[in-house]
Amino acid sequence: MVRVLFVCTGNICRSPTAEGVARKLAGERGHKGRIDFDSAGTHSYHEGEPPDARSIEAAARRGIDLSNQRARRVRTDDFETFELILAMDRGHEKILKRQAPESALTRVRLFLGYAPHLGTPDVPDPYYGAGDGFEQVLDMVEAAAGGLIDAIEREFDLG
Repeated sequence: MVRVLFVCTGNICRSPTAEGVARKLAGERGHKGRIDFDSAGTHSYHEGEPPDARSIEAAARRGIDLSNQRARRVRTDDFETFELILAMDRGHEKILKRQAPESALTRVRLFLGYAPHLGTPDVPDPYYGAGDGFEQVLDMVEAAAGGLIDAIEREFDLG
């Protein structure tokens, strides 16, 4: 089993969206039980809360259910439990690399590194964008999820 953790600030918009999209895509590609996904935040602002209602609604319009997810903070043991720890932006990548033990540094990566064609390393925070920020996040996450699954198939020999 390959385990992947998506990380943003409060674990209520970008990272749970990535978790839901990647989980759905991995299932569609026949990897249910072979790849597992989770999400967390670098801060505990929303611990125990569901994703933002706008994230849930945007994902539901695309057939993705985020409603059962609950926010949690990144834990120390996550750095050993997960094969990949994917930051939603460069700021969170820096935070994670400061927290990670030396043995886990190569596991911390930028999620949009799996979608270089987008031309940006950062999934923007939907709260600071235009009114369609949650849709924009979904578009970017969907673009990167395919590249992520492709990379996992190659790197962990799941093809």
